[in-house]
Amino acid sequence: MSNIKRFLIPAVIILVIAGYAVYHYVSTKTHFNDSYINGNTAGNLYNSGIFCERGGMVYFSNPNDNHYLYSMNMETGETEKLYDDIASFINADDHYIYYVRNNIAKDFQFSFLHFNTNSLCRYNLKTGKVTILDSAPSIYASLIGNYIYYIHYDTETASTLYRVKIDGSEKEQVDENPYFTCSANGQYLYYNGIAKDHNIYQMDTSTGVSQTICQGNYWMPSADNENIYFVDCEQNYALVKLGRSQKEPVTLTTDRIEYYNVYNDMIFFQRNNLDGEAALCCMKTDGSDYKVIRKGNFTNICITSQNVYFSAFGEENTIYQTPVSGSGEISVFNP
Repeated sequence: MSNIKRFLIPAVIILVIAGYAVYHYVSTKTHFNDSYINGNTAGNLYNSGIFCERGGMVYFSNPNDNHYLYSMNMETGETEKLYDDIASFINADDHYIYYVRNNIAKDFQFSFLHFNTNSLCRYNLKTGKVTILDSAPSIYASLIGNYIYYIHYDTETASTLYRVKIDGSEKEQVDENPYFTCSANGQYLYYNGIAKDHNIYQMDTSTGVSQTICQGNYWMPSADNENIYFVDCEQNYALVKLGRSQKEPVTLTTDRIEYYNVYNDMIFFQRNNLDGEAALCCMKTDGSDYKVIRKGNFTNICITSQNVYFSAFGEENTIYQTPVSGSGEISVFNP
């Protein structure tokens, strides 16, 4: 019996060590995506990305708890705090949440002009562990396949377009210009020129090659499989749509657009006409069925399959919600 124990105890120890090694490897191994999935919608990312829907869950920045990172089950409404980080530009795949940590901000304010972010992070949905992908100030993060495209800031080059692999490797500058990374459709990234022109471009992220889609003075493109929506600066920031087979964009509304978000066949937008009342509005993607949702100045217009979320300008600690159909009551989002 003593001989059996002599061999059994070391064998058990070896098995425990091996089991721990396997668990550690599996828990720390990066799960890469098999396709060019996109981590959030263009409209949400243009509006600070404080809501993101994936796999029956909504990941969001909770206004009732210092805007920390939370999850919400869409079927049950149950919420859970994931991490004590003020989160914006939230993206998600099946294994991770990617977001910009904003903990050094004295006041909650999502704005490209207020560069108060301090890192690009990845949250592991299985282990709850947070990995810093870029410790430098980052903003406008967008998941495309296995890379995060984002605006990186440092004292030498200021704001430039970067990308980093989701395991934190291959961090590199993609372009010297800080192009907005919000609009991705599969492997393609859509953006407007900044330095030399304001044309609409399409970048193939598999090759890094860009081509001109439409020439003009345009801003904030949002692309799907059939159309590209953008703001026409020459038309007093009117919202226009360019079909994939069309050569010229079609004007959807002549309102002056501050923010907008396209979801399925609906567009929600903040109008701010110089000679009229500011209001949050909606319409169909063909320009029909125009409605005023609420008068006033609103921002952070984010959309899930159930609701539209928004906040009054300068009062981001209160978030409102209304059904995505565009017809329904407005209530305070109170998770």
